[in-house]
Amino acid sequence: MSGAPEQGRPIGPVTLQTIAMPADTNANGDIFGGWLMAQMDLGASVPARTRARGRVATVSVEAMTFHRPVHVGDLVSIHSHIMREGRSSMTIGVEVWITRQPSGETMRVTDAVFHFVAIDENGKPRPLPPRE
Repeated sequence: MSGAPEQGRPIGPVTLQTIAMPADTNANGDIFGGWLMAQMDLGASVPARTRARGRVATVSVEAMTFHRPVHVGDLVSIHSHIMREGRSSMTIGVEVWITRQPSGETMRVTDAVFHFVAIDENGKPRPLPPRE
């Protein structure tokens, strides 16, 4: 999940898509990294919740790399896929690709690895259900 941002194609399906807005900028006028990380967490939760068939909790994020800034007006697409799973845990690979407006140029701007755990109604870890 590294390399030149412009190379290749996204890994995994689009699990969240949004438009970067002025309210999401940092002091430099670019999109705030914390906002982008929150979008990645939401996007990563989609395959995790689907696989767990219920509640999940983010337990850690690793190897996050920002390749390029995100600008106001960029179409932000979060691509997520399950890389590994354990008894109750899942490792989700996440890539963020943007489409610049109005040029239509696409590029990968960041990627990370998120770790989730399936949880029960009391917030305690629970086993993943069998695959169907």
